[in-house]
Amino acid sequence: MTRPLSRLAALAAIVLGTLPVPVSWASEGVDGRVDGDLANVVVTARRRGERLQDVPLAVAVLPSELLANTGAFNVGRLSQLQPSLQFYSSNPRNTAVTIRGLGSPFGLTNDGIEPGVGLYVDQVYYARPAAAVLDFLDVEQVEVVRGPQGTLYGKNTTAGAINVTSRRPDFTPEATAEVTGGDIDFRQARASVSGPLIDGVLAGRLGTSYTDRRGTIYDVASHQHINEENNVGFKGQLLLRARSDLNVTLSGDYSHQNPIGFGQVYVRTGLTQRPLTRQYAALAAASGNYAPPSYNPFDRVTDLDAQLAAKQVLGGSSLLVEWKTGPGTLTSVTAWRFWTWDPASDRDFTGLPITTISENPSRQQQWSQEIRYAASGERVDYVLGVFGIHQKIDTTGVQEQGPLASRWLLSGANANDPAILDGLRSDNNIGLRSASAAVFGQLTWHVTDRLRVQPGLRVNYDEKEGWYIATVANGTHTALTPPQLSVLAPQSYDASFSDTRASGDFTTSYAITADALAYVTYARSFKSGGINLSGLPLDANNVPITADETVRPEAVNHYEAGLKTQFAGQRVTANLAAFWTEVSDFQTTVTNSQVNVIRGYLANADRVRVRGAELDLAGRPSDGLRLFAGAAFTDHEYVRFSDAPCPPELSGGTTASATHPASPAGTPGGYSPANCDISGQWLPGISRVALSYGLDYEHALPLAGRTGAIYVGVDGSYRSKFSSNASRSVYTDVGAYGLANFRAGLRGGNWDAFGWVRNAFNREYFDFLSIQSGNTGLVVGEPGEPRTYGLTVRASFR
Repeated sequence: MTRPLSRLAALAAIVLGTLPVPVSWASEGVDGRVDGDLANVVVTARRRGERLQDVPLAVAVLPSELLANTGAFNVGRLSQLQPSLQFYSSNPRNTAVTIRGLGSPFGLTNDGIEPGVGLYVDQVYYARPAAAVLDFLDVEQVEVVRGPQGTLYGKNTTAGAINVTSRRPDFTPEATAEVTGGDIDFRQARASVSGPLIDGVLAGRLGTSYTDRRGTIYDVASHQHINEENNVGFKGQLLLRARSDLNVTLSGDYSHQNPIGFGQVYVRTGLTQRPLTRQYAALAAASGNYAPPSYNPFDRVTDLDAQLAAKQVLGGSSLLVEWKTGPGTLTSVTAWRFWTWDPASDRDFTGLPITTISENPSRQQQWSQEIRYAASGERVDYVLGVFGIHQKIDTTGVQEQGPLASRWLLSGANANDPAILDGLRSDNNIGLRSASAAVFGQLTWHVTDRLRVQPGLRVNYDEKEGWYIATVANGTHTALTPPQLSVLAPQSYDASFSDTRASGDFTTSYAITADALAYVTYARSFKSGGINLSGLPLDANNVPITADETVRPEAVNHYEAGLKTQFAGQRVTANLAAFWTEVSDFQTTVTNSQVNVIRGYLANADRVRVRGAELDLAGRPSDGLRLFAGAAFTDHEYVRFSDAPCPPELSGGTTASATHPASPAGTPGGYSPANCDISGQWLPGISRVALSYGLDYEHALPLAGRTGAIYVGVDGSYRSKFSSNASRSVYTDVGAYGLANFRAGLRGGNWDAFGWVRNAFNREYFDFLSIQSGNTGLVVGEPGEPRTYGLTVRASFR
């Protein structure tokens, strides 16, 4: 039966290979090559080593070889391998990572709330999402855990976790090196070295990574390419084997990024409810007949006239102690981390001097401590732990208006007087102090050899205080006038809160056969409340609406059922999960027609729902052929959000009333609702269908008397249409697109060389779309990466 089953498995894998998503498709051998034994993939998602197929969780494991071969050198690139993972970034600070569409608000980041997807590197929680754009350093594997987490480790998260595991110091000397060159001046180098410093007692490891690439957009105003890649990183580790049962690992890392960027390009315009003379076409004509350098966004040119910068530095140190005592292991993780952010951007997205300065440099530090004991017994496994983190963020923001600001931001006779807004400046002092502490635990009771019951509990305490102080002055240093206050108004507020909450989960799993595991899970989770740290919207009298100073905590009810199977002699793995998640008081970043709110503000949607199904498939039909595929279907909507800001086509007009009802969408000079009921509409950033796939074929051949191989590979992804605005707009839907990548190479002994091409068919697509503040109808966006190609050479020594 083995041969027919293998053929059937191969056929099934090839058919499903037309779908796209990756899964745990192999385990890594000691030489860095991928083994064919899919049964032995080991994960630490539950903070102890377990076979992937024995874990009643939706987990995808991405080994280092897959990451290297597919060019997935940061979290952003993982989204092309894992369909349930979404990644959006207009610059490093404004980075959102979501799983199953939940996690971080789509759009501009607000430091006053926490991410719902936890990023852990070597068991250390990274509080700032900007870390997701930096290069992986000397990575062994990445695990993407889907669904609420919090009863097993670290910070509670409502959508999932990304666990990055680095290669550890080795007492056997080894070294690896890799260099890559490609078009668009792409250059990348990676290296690591490890070995004993004191035989059997002390080992060290040092890894480094460098990535540089010319920008993909040309700025005709500054005569330079923008949206570059520029990363340099170092990671060092010392492993002390104090005793056979006690390991102590001291780690330190430093990453530096200083690209020219980031900017967006003209995409289209659409009619809003503003008077026609205050919409984009009329404003551009009145500004010297302004026209963007191209109306085709895929010409990849812009004319941004403000300074652009995106420098960030991130680093830290940690002490990991692992002591095998009694029936389990006691683990302590002590960490300190820092992040600095020095940006500059053009917030009007044009070559006109409307907003001439927009900068929000930040400084962040965090201290965390986790102590955890994990044990396995004949009938009972358990994890017990405590976790604490303290974080502080300080930001000094600046926004300054230019000589054309009056034309674009004011109405009537005021629009013709550039002196009103020219030089109007807001200097902002923003701060956050937060602390969180928790006790957590999870128990696995082996009721029988097949049936397991797994309850988990977490009790969490959160405390936050934040402030926002905006000092506004005009260009003449005189008293501010009403037109000036309508654009930049002084604001000063502080807010604080504390909250204690319990959360938990309950999972029942049953081993149908040795190669089939079914499970069901219920989880009750939460995300801490937040503080608006980007300025408040104003009321009709240009007074900040203080009711919007804070947002309520999210409450999550999550249901999931899964089936994990292997067949064809364990050469094929197929895992299926179905989920239903409802979130009350969903935290979202919204914008409206006001121009004074610099970066959007936070709000609570009453209730949202995300539900769907996922398939992860991996197989090795023959010794030389490996395949993976996956699919995610996600149905999503605001179940109830009756007072949301309106989309641009319904904003900007005179406020509607009983006498003057709201005008149809896109009516210049019309009446706009005070707010909009978007219940039943899509959530932003979520595709209903997301797919990925991959194939590697290897053929052995002799090379200079040694065994070698020639190989080819393909991987790709697909995303259906998604909304790019918190309140869905006809102007900001991003169309469906699919990407395909190819590679071919030769390996022998300890070396490997291959050529590659990404986005091989040069598909034109957008990463996201945005609207210009003030609701002029201008839509801008960031085009996705064009076709690129290059050559990678790597070698290892052991």
